[in-house]
Amino acid sequence: MTARPNDPPRDLLVSGHVNVDRFLSVRAFPLADRTVPVVGNRTELGGTASNLVRVASTYGVASGLVARVGEGFPPEFRRRLERAGIDLRGLVTVPGRPTPTCFILEDSKGGQRTLIDQGPMADAGHAPLPGDWIREYSWAHLTTGDPDFQLRLARRARASGLHVAADPAQEIHYRWDRRRFAGLLDECELLFGNRSEIARALVLVGARSLDRLLDHVPLVVRTEGRAGASAFSRAGREHVPSVRPRGPRTFVGAGDAFRGGFYAAFFGGRPMKECLTAGARASAAWIDGPG
Repeated sequence: MTARPNDPPRDLLVSGHVNVDRFLSVRAFPLADRTVPVVGNRTELGGTASNLVRVASTYGVASGLVARVGEGFPPEFRRRLERAGIDLRGLVTVPGRPTPTCFILEDSKGGQRTLIDQGPMADAGHAPLPGDWIREYSWAHLTTGDPDFQLRLARRARASGLHVAADPAQEIHYRWDRRRFAGLLDECELLFGNRSEIARALVLVGARSLDRLLDHVPLVVRTEGRAGASAFSRAGREHVPSVRPRGPRTFVGAGDAFRGGFYAAFFGGRPMKECLTAGARASAAWIDGPG
């Protein structure tokens, strides 16, 4: 995608979670009514939207956020986003609400259990939408969040001349129903998901095959774990293998990193196969961690 003189100055506006991620490490998950010791803990900036824009901006994608946080959102996390050059006009602090927080339990075998306190992201259906500055962007990427808010934002984005991508992530399993999801796809040109999320999308639109899903959205990008990633369109399928991490640190956020890398190549006008490869490389780099 080559820039033209009248293109908006910014590439990607991402609407979704900006979380505090609290990791607790244990040797094994506790059985019911049992206690196990915590052998390590750490706190990190996380959330689908935050992870995606941080990776995308690293690769030169002009990115912005639409999200709601609480009063307890750490100032250092906000400064970290600012230093990355991310547009924070859409990052709203809601007084009197706890900030969205994920509690992530990890065992010694790489297993995970996750709980989330949604904070003000739980009931944002009627929250104010971004102002006229949304027109500065060429694409809106809608990931986790209140479905009613994301639907309103999708329609606002389309009316403002933006392209729209849908990426409900795990919330497609418990926050989206048939009516809302069909409405979302009506506004979208691109759908992201892993295998289970795309399978759920098929159920929600009443399709028996991925080809039938393409009747609703022209491009589907599916991440497939160790099997790699695929893009499906009416022109056919493109597939790339995964990129093996050197020394896994965490898999939390790897899918978001894939999307950030994908968009870097996408906005650079690269062929679809190169976009998938860029996503796979960004995902592996995220799993490896800093350095």
